[in-house]
Amino acid sequence: MRAGSFPSRAWRAALFPDPPRTIPHARLLNISCRTVHLAGFSLLLGGHAWGVEADRLLPALWVTILSGATLMALESHASARWLFEGRGLMVVLKLGLLLVVPFAWENRLPILLAVVAIASVGSHMPARFRHASLLSIWSTAKDRLGNATAHAAGCGQLPSTGLFDKGERP
Repeated sequence: MRAGSFPSRAWRAALFPDPPRTIPHARLLNISCRTVHLAGFSLLLGGHAWGVEADRLLPALWVTILSGATLMALESHASARWLFEGRGLMVVLKLGLLLVVPFAWENRLPILLAVVAIASVGSHMPARFRHASLLSIWSTAKDRLGNATAHAAGCGQLPSTGLFDKGERP
């Protein structure tokens, strides 16, 4: 084994298997965990909205945390690629907001409502955004920029990412 090849190739193969790994009954597990997660978060949000004591909300908090972690584990088992897709970025954004709650306790209700909004948008946005991968965009852009240096004709053009319907670019 060459020096320096272990982390990049071995880790890449483990984190981003091609094809992605499968779990028997993954759809059933995902739907079951998602249902438990939504119920737990609903109780948690409602409890904060109606002023329920924090101690009484701990079971709902733990159900939400454990079911969310299970959902992340199910997605990550197939491939860590999902974390770099629109849907994974939404999860990271939600987790970031939730980490703010202990430091902004008085604003926890608006923060939790923002998490609901992000979850709703993330779950219902078009598939081309939900499954768009930053890894693919970065890789294509890097390849394109490398080609642009070698071939001045390609300079300044963004690679096609499939994110835009009629070839529009931001």
